[in-house]
Amino acid sequence: MSRFALAVSRGIGRVTEAALGPYQTAVVRIGFAGTWLLFLLREFPHRQEMYGPDAPWSLDMARQLVAGNHAFTVLTWSGSQVWFGTVYVFALLSSALLLVGWRTRTMSVLFMIGVLSLQNRSVFVGDGGDNVIHLMAIYLVFTRCGQVWSLDERRARRARAARARGEFPAPDRAGPVLWCAVGLALAVVTGAGFLGVGWVVLFWVLWAVHGLWWYVGRRAPHSQPRILLDVVANAVHNAALFVIMAEACLIYSTAGWYKIQGSRWQDGTAVYYPLHLDYFTPWPALSDLMSSYGVIVLLVTYGTVAVQVAFPFTLLNRRAKNVLLAAMMTEHAVIAVVLGLPFFSLAMIAADAVFLPTSFLRRVGAETGRVRGRFVRGGLARLALPGPRKEAPPTAEETAEHTPAGSRA
Repeated sequence: MSRFALAVSRGIGRVTEAALGPYQTAVVRIGFAGTWLLFLLREFPHRQEMYGPDAPWSLDMARQLVAGNHAFTVLTWSGSQVWFGTVYVFALLSSALLLVGWRTRTMSVLFMIGVLSLQNRSVFVGDGGDNVIHLMAIYLVFTRCGQVWSLDERRARRARAARARGEFPAPDRAGPVLWCAVGLALAVVTGAGFLGVGWVVLFWVLWAVHGLWWYVGRRAPHSQPRILLDVVANAVHNAALFVIMAEACLIYSTAGWYKIQGSRWQDGTAVYYPLHLDYFTPWPALSDLMSSYGVIVLLVTYGTVAVQVAFPFTLLNRRAKNVLLAAMMTEHAVIAVVLGLPFFSLAMIAADAVFLPTSFLRRVGAETGRVRGRFVRGGLARLALPGPRKEAPPTAEETAEHTPAGSRA
């Protein structure tokens, strides 16, 4: 009984004393924000037909569907072109700011609003990758995904360095201004009756928690209330991180077990057919080359099923997990090129990144920092103004020419 109590207390302490996986959640944040940002930029010329007023899924049909399933989207509030353009630009900006980690807590909520608003406007446009982005956008709201590799972390590090030197860092003004602006917008939307009860409660609770966090951190950074807020935030973060990992495992396990039941996957020919569909052949010569070798098709078909079914069971063995993780990421990279599904593959690779080893991520971050430092130093050196030019010493003839005749002796 004492051993069990000790194990439980250690588990509770580990869950509440720190936010686990800071590098993993950071790379998930960067991966999904970057994927959604690139997708919106690529589809910018076609945005009207996908999510705007010119979409085949009309505004009236979208409103009827949202009224039945209570999904969230701001695009049903108005059918004007100006409103749609504003929402699309808002989704672009929130994705870019979440990518670089500026005001991560607020941007994660705004990123979720942008994702849900566009995807729930036209529910038949997306694919499996969009579904993964849809879910992960919700999970990221409850994580502390800006602990590393973010502008928030850099600002906190500079503030700590200033205090260590005995200086007083400048007070944070952008945070309170952003919080007030979001609160004003939320009050207007709530008063207009655009939000359902559940969404109203969720957004107001998030807004109040963000304000409480800033106030306690500003007035009493080492008090008991701040410690309590840290404990709650760590517990919520770790729970959300566990859900992200479970979601990734669930995606692969269900996909693998459903493939086992298919006759084409059982006889080893399932991979052959997508390679001959016009929609999935951006490089016909490459698709024909891969499908022309029956052994390759057989190995890829069976290997895909084996990796997807086995992956959740390899989490208990680090080496086996890393091998299958590399295999799955390589497979998604091949799918992106051969089948022409780059954003689906990027979304799945971002989900897989939650299982990457911390040591590997730290090495990648350190190497990226060194490369960036050399690039920045080289750019500054090229932009620097040239110094004074050194003139060559005068020759004997020039000296004799400019020397007075009476001084030659």
